[in-house]
Amino acid sequence: MLQKAFQRYIDSFRGFSKEIWILTLVTFINRAGTMVLPFLSKYLKEDLHFSYGQVGWVMVCFGLGSMIGSWLGGKLSDKVGFYKIMIFSLFTSGIFIFCIQFITSFIGLCLGMFVVMIVADMFRPAMYVSLGAYAKPENRTRAFTLVRLAVNLGFAAGPALGGLIIMGMGYKGLFWIDGLSCVTAILLFALLVKEKKKLPYEENKNSEEVVVKSVFKDAPFWVFLLGSYLTAMVFFQLFTTMPLYQSEWYHISEFQIGLLMSFNGLIIFFLEMPMVNYFERKNVNKLKIIILGTFLLSLSYFVLLINVWVGILVISMFLITIGEMLNFPFSNTFAMSRAPKGHEGRYMALYTMSFSLAHITSAKLGLEIIARFGYQTNWMVMGSMGLAACFSFITLNRMLLRYK
Repeated sequence: MLQKAFQRYIDSFRGFSKEIWILTLVTFINRAGTMVLPFLSKYLKEDLHFSYGQVGWVMVCFGLGSMIGSWLGGKLSDKVGFYKIMIFSLFTSGIFIFCIQFITSFIGLCLGMFVVMIVADMFRPAMYVSLGAYAKPENRTRAFTLVRLAVNLGFAAGPALGGLIIMGMGYKGLFWIDGLSCVTAILLFALLVKEKKKLPYEENKNSEEVVVKSVFKDAPFWVFLLGSYLTAMVFFQLFTTMPLYQSEWYHISEFQIGLLMSFNGLIIFFLEMPMVNYFERKNVNKLKIIILGTFLLSLSYFVLLINVWVGILVISMFLITIGEMLNFPFSNTFAMSRAPKGHEGRYMALYTMSFSLAHITSAKLGLEIIARFGYQTNWMVMGSMGLAACFSFITLNRMLLRYK
């Protein structure tokens, strides 16, 4: 029984092209070095002594830059190709991250994070389009999952190491390692992967395929974007208000906060690929999986209302982890499957922009609620928002059934 389960786990990693594996390796190197984000709110609050309001505004600028970068990355991926955008974005953002550590003023950091994120988040839609180019249609969801696996494995190593670096070197060391990882990762990609300008498939054979003249006229896609935005609003609390809550309410160290993040990454490493492979083999409705994942994300914030036992942080993190494993891989595939040929960049740009918009509003809203009403109210609001996201995806599923 155990041998059979192990064999299925190994089989779930078969069938990928060399380029997908290299892209996965590059993503891992980049994400293992991404230690700034989980500790950014703590760095601004505790090291630079910003107020909750100022931390929120820096996060707003972070999200605004991310939105603009996502749109530019998608637009330019359709115009000049994903390959050039990926190399420009990661290399330049790595240099910028080196520099951001020397900015300590409120206005300077608002502008600095805005510019860094414009450049950095041009990478995401371009990377999604590259998966469409280098992956076969039948294993595209698993290709998305493999890259997500690299992201989460990187996050499993990164925050714990980041916590140790903060204790040993201070926050400045994070910026050096993050910037260096960006530059190293993209140089490796440029050396090992050749540019591919055409997608290897002639037509989209997914059941969700739609042929429209403009993404702005694709009504079901906009309902999907609403659900994705609300889901991301809830999920991003993990990187903004959650570390502050864990530190201020339960008084746990940066290293212990990092271990909780690592717990998230390790579960995903062991379970996500077999889970996605299972659902693909059983041909389960993608939207039903997304709805279940969103519900578990919502539930993870409601359990935080039980605030008398530190172990509830582990339970909440477990629910968040299972929720994101069920939601994000299939959301990525659904977004790509809606795109007519030649419009992949625009569709993936809007998809990533929904996450960028969530960066803006999630941090600001969460921190304002905490400052005015406390953490418990914030968890109630975020849990309710997750339920609203579930309703959006249920509505989308009904719309698609009517169109068939």
